Amino acid sequence: MLTGYFNIALFGVDSRKNSYENTLSDSIMIVSINQDTKKVKIASVYRDTYLKIGSSFDKITHAFSKGGAKLSLSALNTNLDLSITDYVAVNFNVVVDVVDAVGGVDIDVDSAEKKWINQYIDEVNKVTGHKSSHIDKTGVQHLDGVQAVSYSRIRYTSGGDWERTDRQREVLGKAFEKVKKMNIAQLNKLADTVLREISTNIESGQLLSLLSQVGSYEVDIENDTMGWPETKGWQPGDVWYGVPKNLEEQVQALHAFLFNDEEYEVSSTVKNISNTLINKTGIK
Repeated sequence: MLTGYFNIALFGVDSRKNSYENTLSDSIMIVSINQDTKKVKIASVYRDTYLKIGSSFDKITHAFSKGGAKLSLSALNTNLDLSITDYVAVNFNVVVDVVDAVGGVDIDVDSAEKKWINQYIDEVNKVTGHKSSHIDKTGVQHLDGVQAVSYSRIRYTSGGDWERTDRQREVLGKAFEKVKKMNIAQLNKLADTVLREISTNIESGQLLSLLSQVGSYEVDIENDTMGWPETKGWQPGDVWYGVPKNLEEQVQALHAFLFNDEEYEVSSTVKNISNTLINKTGIK
């Protein structure tokens, strides 16, 4: 059993309502806090990744719609040799409110992103009841909650979902840096907002304790975050799936990144899943 780390699965669900049922987890992040150094590492699991979910194989994003956080945690733990028990799930409203609570975030919007962001702003406004304005130029922009969520949802640029997860981690990191500068009164107000809106199995007292320590946490978005799997092939059909190329090596790379374990030996379960993936898809 891995000790010295507090690991949380963070699910961002594609919910048009204030609900966490029957919805996909479009954003899946593993947040690992080194309890000694307070360094935080974040790994995004690409939503289209083809993994074992229960007794069958499917995109990891579908786990949440089939069995909520319980099945999603089980799938992550089974395929990635993890033992995560704690999760936080957020929807559009939560992220909008958190970004607004920290006073917005500064993001460099390029021309490809500007092409899509305003369409998402219109949709998120409709879902959340806000009236945020469009982005009318490129370059560094101060984004409010609706605009930041819309930026995080863009996936039709050349990098597809790879770049979308980069954007999600960028927004998370920028918001986190502003949370670190909040005083106790501001943190308590933020906690009141968050606790009302999220879905989690972490007790409120533990969440408040984590939030009170946020000033000591260190997150380097450029160097301490990654997208997983690092390499994958596409399995065409009626639906496209992202198949990890050699799941064993991909899981080893994840453990090296999150836990600095360069000599990690995967379990027999992961070896069997890896072999099954190769046999089912032909992708090595």
